[in-house]
Amino acid sequence: MNGDGPATTIGVLTVRLALPAETLKEKRSIVKSVVERLRGRFNASVAEVGDLDTPGRATIAAVVASNDSGHADSQLQAIARAVEEWRLDAEVVEVATELIHL
Repeated sequence: MNGDGPATTIGVLTVRLALPAETLKEKRSIVKSVVERLRGRFNASVAEVGDLDTPGRATIAAVVASNDSGHADSQLQAIARAVEEWRLDAEVVEVATELIHL
């Protein structure tokens, strides 16, 4: 960038979950529900990104873009709260955020 345009902030949220699933089929059902609800409620890209072959674990990432780093961070915090509130049958094991300034 030449520095003349607005700054862009990419916010990345990673949430690791412990799931009450014994099979990958059970896991997919839980993860799909969380991912679809987050996509529907927030203007974010959401996907399962880790622990793909482990039935009792899931890692979900959400990514937002903004011209205001404070807004990007507040969006990530809102998404993290939503996951904790919606999935009472899944334990949030770890939450990590990163803001990337372009």
